[in-house]
Amino acid sequence: MNDFAQSITAAVSLIAGRDPELLGIVALSLRVSLLASLLALLIGAPIGGWLAISRFRGRQAVIVLANACLGLPPVVVGLGLYLLLSRSGPLGSAGLLFTPTAMVVAQVILATPIVVALVHRPIALLWAEYADLIRTDGLSRLRSLALVFSLGRASLLTAFLAAFGRAIAEVGAIIIVGGNISGYTRTMTTAIALETSKGELALGLGLGVILLALSVSVSTVAFVLVRGVGEK
Repeated sequence: MNDFAQSITAAVSLIAGRDPELLGIVALSLRVSLLASLLALLIGAPIGGWLAISRFRGRQAVIVLANACLGLPPVVVGLGLYLLLSRSGPLGSAGLLFTPTAMVVAQVILATPIVVALVHRPIALLWAEYADLIRTDGLSRLRSLALVFSLGRASLLTAFLAAFGRAIAEVGAIIIVGGNISGYTRTMTTAIALETSKGELALGLGLGVILLALSVSVSTVAFVLVRGVGEK
């Protein structure tokens, strides 16, 4: 019990004292996850929108495949990227293994299917409602998609926040391709796992509190902003 209380006290001290190591880990986590979420949105939103407004042979198969990718095991994604980026892999010469860039790529792969799924359904509903009116205006497919996106901006916001939540909580893939290098590729989730395995609970608890606070904040912001967009 004393060890537990001491760990909590030490964790609070780290947060209150703005421990440099703790702040560095949090800053890296935010940079990597925000960039990955933005890239996932830029990649996934057009795909989701395209699936919503297009009709082509094999469309249902693509939708099923996109939904299946929601369950991608992070460690499998990490393993696949490791094989690609290792010295003996086809992209080994790029020197991306054990770098923040590799971590961003891993998070993008895991977050993009979420964006596709969260954008596709609401945009499909909006397209069903406004398609005839849009066709009457004679807009191109690209401009039609941009118009529907403007109507469904709440879904884009939700998709981005969901992608960020997925990215910031990821540990399996990024620990494989990032290597958990102190001061370079150590994120909140990987640091929590490492410090806990070593029995050093203070830093792990401090990071856990911050990670939980971020998760709650993201959920709150998503609720407030989506409700605000929906009321306009």
